[in-house]
Amino acid sequence: MISKIRKGIPALALLVAAAVAGQAQAADRIVKIDGSSTVYPVTEAVAEDFQKAKKGEIKVTVGISGTGGGFKKFCRGETDISDASRPILKKEMDACKAAGIKYIELPVAYDALTVVVNPKNDWIKSMTVDELKKIWEPAAQGKVTKWNQVNPAWPDAPIKLYGPGADSGTFDYFTEAIVGKSKSSRGDFTASEDDNVLVQGVSRDKNALGYFGYSYYSENAKKLKAVPIVEKAGKPAVSPSFDTVKNGTYQPLSRPVFIYVNASSVDKPEVREFIDYYLKSAPKLAREVKMVPLPEKAYKLAQDNFKKKKTGTGFGGEPEVGVSVEELLQREGKH
Repeated sequence: MISKIRKGIPALALLVAAAVAGQAQAADRIVKIDGSSTVYPVTEAVAEDFQKAKKGEIKVTVGISGTGGGFKKFCRGETDISDASRPILKKEMDACKAAGIKYIELPVAYDALTVVVNPKNDWIKSMTVDELKKIWEPAAQGKVTKWNQVNPAWPDAPIKLYGPGADSGTFDYFTEAIVGKSKSSRGDFTASEDDNVLVQGVSRDKNALGYFGYSYYSENAKKLKAVPIVEKAGKPAVSPSFDTVKNGTYQPLSRPVFIYVNASSVDKPEVREFIDYYLKSAPKLAREVKMVPLPEKAYKLAQDNFKKKKTGTGFGGEPEVGVSVEELLQREGKH
């Protein structure tokens, strides 16, 4: 009996050693991602499916510190991939260059930046870009505090504002599109990099108004009301949707979103495998998390650019508004 038990010990030890080695290997094979809360749902969905497919052999961590916060980590070499709800800016390009970090820019979906109010708000049928500017521009701070100051037909009631923080690419894009200058905004509003905080704030207050990515609105559509936007006088109000983003009529709040890959991380097999999986899964998973998938040719172009390790950006480091799918393809197609 004793001899049988003893004979079994080496085999058991081998099994334990193999399991420990497997765990160590998985611990060594980590893909580190951080950045945009808007891009988070699609990246997290890809990460979950990928880790299941790899049966725990590769670990993927996905953080949310906002597009700007993500680029700070990325340009310090702390992450392999940065989620971004806007293209990389000049100061971030300079920070990466100073650290010797080259990057591959890969568009993964389109988003409809969505302005939301509480469902009990019965006076907002639509809003013009000018009305939104009147609320959010820096000059409004401490002065434009009631709805009837924006439009006399609206009630004499306080406006409670919710929006992304200054490290958010959504904040950058919204201020550029609505106010006319990136990061130009009043400061007296409830700010958070966590879009769920903004959702909760607007859903609990009849007088609240906020903005964030379409997927967070869609996930909470029973608790929120999306505001149709009038781009210019004489144009119709357009609601955010898959179709209005695709056909270019939801302006100026449609935008491409990206992942940026550290070019030196591409040497790691786990990062290569993850990006291949991402670009193949993005059309399906983007739709699942209520983002607008890019055309098939856009993902093919991204795959080609990734294989060629095409570094740099199709943008000039300045904030831009209203880039169409066609123009995005042209820019990413240039060498």
